[in-house]
Amino acid sequence: MTITRFVRELAGKAFRRYEGVGGFVAHVEILNPRQLELMRESCKLAAEVLTMVGKNIGPGMSTLEIDHMVHEYIVSHDAYPSPLGYRNFPKSVCTSINDVVCHGIPSREIVLKNGDIINVDVTTYKPPKGGFHGDTSATFYIGEPSPEARLVVETSRKCLELGIASVREGARMGDIGAAIEPYAKSVGCSVVRDFIGHGVGREFHTKPEVPHFEQTSRGRQMRAGWIFTIEPMINLGGWEVEVQADGWTALTKDRKLSAQFEHTLLVTRDGVEVLTARDEVLANSEDKPWVEPLPLSIPALARAHGHEAAQAAG
Repeated sequence: MTITRFVRELAGKAFRRYEGVGGFVAHVEILNPRQLELMRESCKLAAEVLTMVGKNIGPGMSTLEIDHMVHEYIVSHDAYPSPLGYRNFPKSVCTSINDVVCHGIPSREIVLKNGDIINVDVTTYKPPKGGFHGDTSATFYIGEPSPEARLVVETSRKCLELGIASVREGARMGDIGAAIEPYAKSVGCSVVRDFIGHGVGREFHTKPEVPHFEQTSRGRQMRAGWIFTIEPMINLGGWEVEVQADGWTALTKDRKLSAQFEHTLLVTRDGVEVLTARDEVLANSEDKPWVEPLPLSIPALARAHGHEAAQAAG
């Protein structure tokens, strides 16, 4: 789940800590070995939730049904859905269809149809008290996609891979956007600027901030032990967005398609560990014949194609 512009401004001024599930801290926390194992468990669960969604999603399903499915799966595994109640968000998962960039609110009235694309953004808090947040998302194809849908989805998927490949100890946070935005532009897409990746762990959103677009400054130097998300939102048209009256749902300003993929990452001394990597190929997303086997973001598909999954990005 992403940080909104409002939250970014608030965080930049004070970084006050909020009580309960979620909140912000000013520094980049390094987890000890025991905490890191608990973090891995939460991230593994989040990955399993997405795998479950992929196996069940399809035309005729409402986004409220997705929410119920995600909620029940998470709580049945001794965890809590982090979005539920976070800054008054009313549901357990974000479901963003077609021109919805992010933070779509599940609804009984929103029903999936052939040709749609939908991003399902899952965050698990495990254990449900004193736990850790695992954050991941993927965009799914509903039925047969249009060429435009394929372009924006596969561009976003590739952008995540490029971002992950730039992560290593000693690299700069600005290297992530420098890897992502030129590729997106080269295929005629744009990178959303209003929402970015973020640190995650005992807090839902924390330092460091992770822009997916190029900047004049290369930013802070990455350190081994940092944990953060990379989650590029890629638009088929311009990068501008409009947040709706509900305070959450963000649409592309030009109402063209948008797609997103997200992983939670650990910076290591050798490169990067993808904490939310999935053991299975994601149905209705990664199982399409046109999907490139990307070893960092889709290790299961890379293995299926005979490629060695990269262990480090350096």
